[in-house]
Amino acid sequence: MKKKKQLISNIVNDLPPSGIRKFFDLVLEMKDVISLGVGEPDFVTPWNIREAGIFSLEQGQTSYTSNKGLMKLRLAINRYLKNTYDQSYDPNTEILITTGVSEGLDLTMRALFEKGDKVLVSIPSYVAYAPLVTLTGAHAEIIATNFEDGFKLKPEMIEKSADSKTKAIVLNYPNNPTGVSYTKKELEDLARIIRRKNLLVISDEVYSELSFDFKHTPFMSLPGMRSRTVYLNGFSKGYAMT
Repeated sequence: MKKKKQLISNIVNDLPPSGIRKFFDLVLEMKDVISLGVGEPDFVTPWNIREAGIFSLEQGQTSYTSNKGLMKLRLAINRYLKNTYDQSYDPNTEILITTGVSEGLDLTMRALFEKGDKVLVSIPSYVAYAPLVTLTGAHAEIIATNFEDGFKLKPEMIEKSADSKTKAIVLNYPNNPTGVSYTKKELEDLARIIRRKNLLVISDEVYSELSFDFKHTPFMSLPGMRSRTVYLNGFSKGYAMT
C-alpha cells in the first residue's frame, strides 16, 4: 500500500497557529465583551475616507494599478514623510504600496533572506515576525525582553545574539503587544551596535501615530540607517483603515 503523500510543506505544517486570532474568534462569539486582542483603534474609518472610497467605485476606478501602487498615493506618502520627519523617498524607486504591513513584511523577507541567514526577533512581538522568517528558510533568533527592563531591546542583547550569519533585525515600535516605544537616544544606542554588526533593519512603525509619551523617531532617520533600513508603515492603526 502506497504511503499517502503529504500535501502541505513541512515548514508550513510546523508553524504554530496564531494565538491572538484564536482568542479574537472566540471573543467575537461573546456578548458584552470588549476585545483587546487585535491591533485596531476604537473608532471606525473616518467618513471622509469612506466617502472617497465609495466615490472612486462610482467613478469606475476598479482596474489594475501599477505593481508599485497608485503614483498619487506614493507621492502623498513621500509628502507625509517629508512634512512629518524631514525624510524624502523617490516615489518611483523607493516606495511600494502593499496590502497592509503584513504583506510588506512578507515581501521584504522573501527578497532579503534565504537558508543559512539568521534574523533577530525580540519578544513579546507581533506573532507573524518569526514565522515569516521561517518561511524564507532563514532562522529566527529570538531575543527575550523582560518586565524588569520595561520589555525594551538593549544594545547588549543585540551584541550577544548577533554573529557572522546574522543578516538583519526586526524592530517594532511602538510595540505590539506591549506598547513600548523608544526615545531618540535609545534608538541611537541601538543603531550604533547595528552599524557595528553590519545588520539590515526591518522597522515596523505602523503604530507611530499612536505614540503619546514623546515624539516618534523613525529608525531610517538616524545617522547611517537610511541605506540599511526597510521602513514599514500603513493606514490600519492611525487611520482605522483595517
